[in-house]
Amino acid sequence: MKVKDYEETNLLTIIILSRENCGLSKGVTLYLLGMTTADLLVIISNVMIYYIFYNYFPFSFLNYTTVRRLNEVVNYAAIDCSVWFTVTFTFDRFVTICCQKLKTVYCTEKMATVVTCTVCLVFCLKNVPLYFAFEPVSIIDHMEWGADIKPSYHMRPGWLVFDWLDTILCPLLPYLLILFFNALTIRHILIVNRIRRELRGTSGNDSDLEMQSRRKSIILLFAISGSFIVLWMPYVLFFLISRITFNHYNTSDYTDPFLIAEYIGDMFQLLSSCTNTCIYALAQTKFRKELSSVIRYPFTRIV
Repeated sequence: MKVKDYEETNLLTIIILSRENCGLSKGVTLYLLGMTTADLLVIISNVMIYYIFYNYFPFSFLNYTTVRRLNEVVNYAAIDCSVWFTVTFTFDRFVTICCQKLKTVYCTEKMATVVTCTVCLVFCLKNVPLYFAFEPVSIIDHMEWGADIKPSYHMRPGWLVFDWLDTILCPLLPYLLILFFNALTIRHILIVNRIRRELRGTSGNDSDLEMQSRRKSIILLFAISGSFIVLWMPYVLFFLISRITFNHYNTSDYTDPFLIAEYIGDMFQLLSSCTNTCIYALAQTKFRKELSSVIRYPFTRIV
């Protein structure tokens, strides 16, 4: 698929989720809408602008230092929001499945709205300092072009603290939280299934309406969080290895194993912003029906 295709699929996902006909609660729909919107921003700001426009259109207005600084802030904020929407969605499903008393208070549309707005506000403000971490690469006719990290970013204590805080908040802490909540959810499901089988006196293959009603949300939970864990794993491993061994790669040597490892981690990390539509289609029957309806809509209108 091309970048344009990923954009279209994310837009299509936003349209379908906004119709609220996928059989999901309004709270879950808000989390998924936030996740998909953030993923779309990542594709635009990182893949399209950073990797395509900057390389193939070096003298466009997008290469003005001010614009590049703004794009960096938007890119980092979008990645942070996408990751933390995955965490909030995972926690929401954990509460729904494992904490019945807390479910009535937390798993509501109002709470989902508060959480979504808080995540957006916090990580937009958190990435504002990045605007001042870049300096122009060159000045042509009194116009600043390009943007590169200031040397002081890697030396001054304030920037070093910010860099570690940035890495802890995304993706180390979310990675651990998602693993933790999924482990608790799986443990709870196994215990409940064993108890229900003992009480019903049946084998696990007989129909159970309550478990069937949970199955879709469980599949969606494990599909989204599992995709996040797998696709972010190269990035996390590279970060830990590079920090533990204190290895610094040469950005001009494309045969450097550490540079190759970083590009692979970035590639999989960006791929995680393009997979949610496929996950929805595979995990949700009603989403597939809505997708088919949206695709057929222009032709049915013409007919």
